[in-house]
Amino acid sequence: MRLDRIGVDESVAAVFPPARLVDRLADATDEAGVDVTAVDGSPDALADCDAVVTLEHRETYLDLSWVHSIQAGVDRFPRERLREGNVVLTNSTGIHGDAVGETVAGFVLALARRIHEYAAAQTDSEWTRPDWDEAWTVAGERACVVGIGGLGRGIVDRLTGLGLDVDGVRRTPVPEPGVDRVYTTDRLREVIGDARFVVLAVPLTDATRGSIGRDELAAMDDEAYLINVARGGVVDQSALVAALRDDEIAGAALDVFETEPLPADSPLWDLEDVIVSPHCAAYTRDYYRHVSEIVTESVRRIADGDEPVNRVV
Repeated sequence: MRLDRIGVDESVAAVFPPARLVDRLADATDEAGVDVTAVDGSPDALADCDAVVTLEHRETYLDLSWVHSIQAGVDRFPRERLREGNVVLTNSTGIHGDAVGETVAGFVLALARRIHEYAAAQTDSEWTRPDWDEAWTVAGERACVVGIGGLGRGIVDRLTGLGLDVDGVRRTPVPEPGVDRVYTTDRLREVIGDARFVVLAVPLTDATRGSIGRDELAAMDDEAYLINVARGGVVDQSALVAALRDDEIAGAALDVFETEPLPADSPLWDLEDVIVSPHCAAYTRDYYRHVSEIVTESVRRIADGDEPVNRVV
């Protein structure tokens, strides 16, 4: 693969200023003779580019040699068409574990310690304490992390640090440090029944789409909470709303949704013990630095005739 110019697409502005990544990559790849520039995805802007770093997919990318996603998930990219066009697709797996893990820890603590209620009461200048038996401590509780890859690893570390016992679900029952028991996906309903927190950290694929539906929610304890930092499509959102309304589960903390932004008329905004966050669990001021490190290493590998980091296609 020849690599003379890399474009940084304007879509990354949803996460960090494109200029920050342009400047950092330009400094890091200068020795390799690679030019880095900001682009808007148009054919003219991409005319001299061999590669692009992006959040969104654009049809114009099918004419490039390499597309790098700043996210770990690549469900928005047409992998088969990229493969047919000999376009290499890479992702940013491995950089989100710390931020997402801390976000999940925050959700767990907020729900147990009732912090979300105090924040809501503050907007109305209300001095409201919880009932004597509402707040509780998380040490000794059990969490089930569904998907113990890069994201799941960061979540496991934070939850065990808080004193929770952690089970995990993955395709193969390979042991994982810090995880008491690892189950295969066919035993999902069995393992989530024992958990106070069910945390979703899987990519969106044909196999995971809608994998948390009515039956899975019914298998959860009625005092359990669902935390989703994966993709909205992993959960049947209508079934989730019904389970919350019928008190089949205690609540939820949701960073991702079937439709984003979450529509103003969604019942999830107003349901009790539901925390809504705007798909920002991975956000950190160091995001662009982490992406730069991956892309820079890939540039070095490509120059040496090797595979780039985190190749998906």
